[in-house]
Amino acid sequence: MSYQYTAIGDSLTTGFGALPGNGFVPVYRRMAEARLRTSVRLANLGVNGLTTDGLEQRLKGDYTFRLAVQEADLITISIGGNDLIKAAKAAGTRPGDLSPLLQKALRGCKRNISDIMGTLGQLKAGMNKPYIIRIVGLYNPYPQIDEATDWVRQFNRYTSGYSSRVCGFASIYNEFAGNERGLLFLDHIHPNSRGYRVIAGKLDGLGYGRLG
Repeated sequence: MSYQYTAIGDSLTTGFGALPGNGFVPVYRRMAEARLRTSVRLANLGVNGLTTDGLEQRLKGDYTFRLAVQEADLITISIGGNDLIKAAKAAGTRPGDLSPLLQKALRGCKRNISDIMGTLGQLKAGMNKPYIIRIVGLYNPYPQIDEATDWVRQFNRYTSGYSSRVCGFASIYNEFAGNERGLLFLDHIHPNSRGYRVIAGKLDGLGYGRLG
């Protein structure tokens, strides 16, 4: 008996900022193998720079993504950070543009997350084996910007609302807030190896539901 783990999402899923094998995906996979006491096969479909819109499009139109999700017993999703980063960069040096751009991005995010979760449900419908979904919450890559803090909190509040028997939400906001220097890579955006271990630990702490 072995399990299939499909990881979808952005550069956090690819493990950007950490040495190979030290992103949250491979670390979480090893934790899952220890907890489930069996081998866990991995399909890592992380894409650097992916937004909620990009993930939604891939789940609807990319055969590789769709098949990997259908076959998965365990799915992790890391998404949303690039939506925030793009909106903040678009505002640039015009702080007056920041709030409207962030609010627009947040509305789009919520729509896309709703579509993503709906598509996942459709892909898994009729599959006669138990599966679990784990969503990685966001930390704030711009702790010095109050509007960004508010954005991340609202995003996390909305996304955690999908928690269910099947779906778990790994909240990492409090672990990173105030500890950015120790947990982020040199770019101050992505986690370092320690940060990724924190994420994997939070995922592992949610348990393995109907798999375990």
